[in-house]
Amino acid sequence: MSDLRDPAPYDALLLLSFGGPEGPDDVVPFLQNVTRGRGIPAERLKEVGQHYFLFGGVSPINDQNRALLDALRKDFAGHGLDLPVYWGNRNWAPYLTDTLREMTRDGHRRIAVLATSAYASYSGCRQYRENLADALATLAAEGLRPPRVDKLRHYFNHPGFVRPMIEGVLASLAELPEEVRAGAHLAFTTHSIPTASADTSGPAPGHGDGGAYVRQHLDVARLIADAVREETGVAHPWRLVYQSRSGAPHIPWLEPDICDHLRALRADGAPAAVMVPIGFVSDHMEVLYDLDTEATAKAAELGLPVRRSATVGADPRFAAAVRDLLLERAATERGADAERCALGALGASHDRCPADCCPARTPRPAAAGADSPQA
Repeated sequence: MSDLRDPAPYDALLLLSFGGPEGPDDVVPFLQNVTRGRGIPAERLKEVGQHYFLFGGVSPINDQNRALLDALRKDFAGHGLDLPVYWGNRNWAPYLTDTLREMTRDGHRRIAVLATSAYASYSGCRQYRENLADALATLAAEGLRPPRVDKLRHYFNHPGFVRPMIEGVLASLAELPEEVRAGAHLAFTTHSIPTASADTSGPAPGHGDGGAYVRQHLDVARLIADAVREETGVAHPWRLVYQSRSGAPHIPWLEPDICDHLRALRADGAPAAVMVPIGFVSDHMEVLYDLDTEATAKAAELGLPVRRSATVGADPRFAAAVRDLLLERAATERGADAERCALGALGASHDRCPADCCPARTPRPAAAGADSPQA
């Protein structure tokens, strides 16, 4: 990691996340925020919200972001980095626009942004940038001078993100009964998205056949599987699979689904499996319900022993990785050389998304990209 300790030109960091309800009365309004413009009736949203109601109407994501916020502040302070850290969400309080307004009134003019999404895709990157552009436009309409925002690069292959997941797999394997452990399959899971969105993820030269979204996940899965083999002496079979599909049945989405995959594993005689949610930064609702509840119940029905490995969450190594990404980008913005930490075959991602990166179906302004006007 970089030895530099100068965050200039940045004077603040924004932790930008998805948000989630914090009580039963929040569930439908939250889902209305998420689905705004799609014309979904409230009764349908109540049906969709059953996953949240099973957990008291509370998504764990906000508490997990509070823990990460605390970890970042402690890491920065412990390494002499005097930089305030704020938190804003796209779909629930604290809302992104409110947080950026607060940061602007606090005098911050150059803000680095960490999104809690590690991979390239429209929903995992460009949509965050569109929300940033919307928020900045709102501030300008209010008569405020919007700050400049720079989104930190994708960190899917940063050692501070990958290493905690490797240890999570090792711990999950150790929890399996000894007689099935060596033959356990690794099911690396991430959020399914429409194949059309996957195919256009990342810069245009790499579009097609899953785009950057699939390539990046495969690279991380391979890194983890190889590390597990090196540390245990066992080459566990593995596959990238998907979860949390939410689209219309007639639209192709990435497959196979985790439950279908568990069924296929059992039919093929696999003795056990570890579900590894590499596509998620923390144990939010789609991990708790789709893996810990639904997929685990399916495995029990099949008689297939399973464990689910931990996400990165607020691991101190991830907090250190964020500091590294911030200082790396700061040095680059100053015109200095900076070490760009990355594991695997793909190397470090771009700093600014190209104009043709992860395009929206309907073009909208997006901040922090090569085609974005600078504030």
